[in-house]
Amino acid sequence: MNATSPDTAAALGVATRVIPCLDVSDGRVVKGVNFADLREMGDPVDLAKEYYAQGADELTFLDVTASVEERDTVYDVVRSTAEQVFIPLTVGGGIRSVDDVARLQDVGADKVGVNSAAIGRPALLDEIADRFGAQCLVLSLDIKRSDRTPSGFVVTTHGGRRETDLDAIAWAEEAVSRGAGELLVNSIDADGTKKGFDLELIERIRAVATVPVIASGGAGDVGHFAPAIHAGADAVLAATVFHTGQITIAQVKSAMREEGILIR
Repeated sequence: MNATSPDTAAALGVATRVIPCLDVSDGRVVKGVNFADLREMGDPVDLAKEYYAQGADELTFLDVTASVEERDTVYDVVRSTAEQVFIPLTVGGGIRSVDDVARLQDVGADKVGVNSAAIGRPALLDEIADRFGAQCLVLSLDIKRSDRTPSGFVVTTHGGRRETDLDAIAWAEEAVSRGAGELLVNSIDADGTKKGFDLELIERIRAVATVPVIASGGAGDVGHFAPAIHAGADAVLAATVFHTGQITIAQVKSAMREEGILIR
């Protein structure tokens, strides 16, 4: 899929997606600031059902401590969510092999998000794409600003706890060449701050990506979402502002529609 501007996307009938994110630890939805000081926000299945009723286009379910604790994703929660929510579900956290992907698909996941394991063994991306197709594979990028890399952005792992030596822009480009069908671009610096998406980061990723880009990290009000789309994102993802009821999915869609962005 080729990258498209918002105006071109609208002309082609490609609608922008609004995606609530359920960050889960020990079977409960949690959220923090800059991926730290996590606090409980509710039951993942109940929240998923609420967002489905509100008109969410997709859901992203991230087991944020799976890689840290070296344990499997909570398959029973995924199954319960998929049984009651009938929109695409992306699941990430603790995915280390094609067998993990197969098991997640068996319990209802439509796509899988891979981060730490692919950094440790990039060939995992090729293996997943070859077996299941690029449309199933989302590369989850947790990115920090850093003067250690040529682009000024570095890839992190383990929920933003560990910096790698990978330049984020170069890694995004490599991942697409290996078969990643989407890029979930989360700014660790902006995460939970409610000050808006990192527009420079989105623009830099968009410049090298030939697949859809999902912007994540920093949403604080309805006015933050349209700029992310104009910066090059194909979808917008948020967590805290939805979990707290500060804004609704309908309000986000209305605000973007007023900006001339095609919404589902």
